[in-house]
Amino acid sequence: MYLTPEQIHAVNKANMEAILSLATSQFSACEKFTGLNSGAIKAAFEDSIANARALAGAKDVQELVSLQNSFSQPAIEKAISYSRSMYEVATHANAEASKIAERRFAEWKENLASLLDKAAKNAPAGSEVAVIAAKQMLAAANSAYDNFSKVAKHATEIADESVATTTETVKSLARAKKAA
Repeated sequence: MYLTPEQIHAVNKANMEAILSLATSQFSACEKFTGLNSGAIKAAFEDSIANARALAGAKDVQELVSLQNSFSQPAIEKAISYSRSMYEVATHANAEASKIAERRFAEWKENLASLLDKAAKNAPAGSEVAVIAAKQMLAAANSAYDNFSKVAKHATEIADESVATTTETVKSLARAKKAA
């Protein structure tokens, strides 16, 4: 059994589309990261200027300490927001890459199964054992991939929950510190 030029072209085209789709997705994530970083730097610079002006206008030590304490809560909230935004962009980029990989794996699996079926039909007598072994190997690989996907999704869910819990803990500690 041989591959025709049309089949080779179709496989190459599908691979190229997958690569371009992944590149587009990752470039979009880079753009978002750059925007978040630029915004955070600009906000930090503007806050520093405003804080310096406020501190320069302090009349006494008590007002100076009060101003310094008032700066921490907004800074913590902005840091939490920045971290959450970065995490969301990274999670979205990872999800997009996973979708592309899953789609390519499904296509590969389908093509390989079809190839094995064609090979079995054209195989010489007595080669059934080899075909069965190849099909079992494919089934084992599919099972391993499915298990790996489930574990990866579960790990992502745990990480999401951990980030949410940590964010809430930091916020509550910051509020408690401000109240004290």
